[in-house]
Amino acid sequence: MVFLKVDFQKRILAGVILLLVSCLPLQASEQKTKEDSTMLQEKAIKVFLDIPEMDNEHIKREIPFVNYVRDRKQAQVHIMMTTQPTGSGGTEYCLFFIGQEEFTGKKATLMYFSKQDDTEEVIRSGIVKVLKAGLMPYVAQTPLLKDMDISYRKKAAPMDVIDKWDSWVFNINADSWFDGEESRSSYSLYGSISADRVTPEWKISTAISTDYNREKFEFEQKSSTKGESEGKENSLKYEFEDVRTSHHFHGMIVKSINEHWSVGGYISADSSIYSNTRLGINVAPALEFNVFPYSESTRREFRFLYRLDYRNIQYEEETIYDKLKEQLLNESLAATVEIKEKWGSISTTLSGSHYFHDFSKNYLNLSSNLNIRLLEGFSIDLFGSVSRIHDQLGLQKGDLSQEDILLRRRQLSTQYNYYGSIGLRYTFGSIFSNVVNPRFGGGAKKLRIRKF
Repeated sequence: MVFLKVDFQKRILAGVILLLVSCLPLQASEQKTKEDSTMLQEKAIKVFLDIPEMDNEHIKREIPFVNYVRDRKQAQVHIMMTTQPTGSGGTEYCLFFIGQEEFTGKKATLMYFSKQDDTEEVIRSGIVKVLKAGLMPYVAQTPLLKDMDISYRKKAAPMDVIDKWDSWVFNINADSWFDGEESRSSYSLYGSISADRVTPEWKISTAISTDYNREKFEFEQKSSTKGESEGKENSLKYEFEDVRTSHHFHGMIVKSINEHWSVGGYISADSSIYSNTRLGINVAPALEFNVFPYSESTRREFRFLYRLDYRNIQYEEETIYDKLKEQLLNESLAATVEIKEKWGSISTTLSGSHYFHDFSKNYLNLSSNLNIRLLEGFSIDLFGSVSRIHDQLGLQKGDLSQEDILLRRRQLSTQYNYYGSIGLRYTFGSIFSNVVNPRFGGGAKKLRIRKF
């Protein structure tokens, strides 16, 4: 018995020693990982990604050789991105690399162009490639350069392309939506056809669309009766159906004059129950002046757009001015400022218009969108729009039903409207945000809690 006990103890001791020895490589690997992580935080450049339109987690996975910080003031490189639609239906992505701290004054601008039918994966892979190229001049100043490998895949020389479509892009779109519950159901149909041509000298855009919306309500109203059947409840079921349709045609042509001037015009036709319009035709020559060159439009714009509109309108119902149709002349002027900088962005438009037959029939609107990073980790988003309205010539004459008012089936008389929003964000804690962990989805910020 003593011999068996000693032998059992030896086996346990041998097992413990074997377990400890097997853990040594794991501990060494963990230690090396910690050392690599420490080296990355100490030696790698600090980058602030100012590109909310993109999947930042994908970028962090694909570009692990920099530190991602949560505030621009903590970064050595601030990366901004702006987008503009291209004539082919794709998107121009403009990436600005702005050096800070020891890289102050070192800037670069790189472009990426996507096609209309590119998938999200194709687009984000292309942008990651551009980001890597833009970061290299900064990474080259760090010890991490020795771990970089730059390659070049030679391709055949480009050939002159003959475009059989002559820069025209056509798009056919059809959509439907539906939802419902026990007492309500709705569905909508939408279809459109568009044709666009964009070149450095000309911009042509045409589109025709139709929209159909149907909403059905069912509700029950209970009432009690007196007399022999006192205390007995009766119920009446009601059904209500709301149908709205609208049809639109829009055309625009613009000729580039130089870096500051453009001339063109608009043409449109529309029909809408909501606006009491059986058929409205609008023709408007226009002139635009941009204080800044159009080539700088991805960063800043200050545009003045003047329009002179001729309108021929046939109304569905007689208007409050006893009109079933009329011809009108209207002029408008809009001033727009758009600026995108490291501290944030601002977009503001002030526009006004009036009819020539009666200057008191006018319209004025001011709208602004502002995003500013005030302090480290603290930013504010403001949006507001306010309008003074004195040009509702097409309002339907007579009283509107409760259904028309509550469901907004008809345009209502008003002298103003407004809309606004305020958003505050404050982030603090670790300045590094390199780690990506996709487990359990997007985290607490993206949880959707069902309400009972």
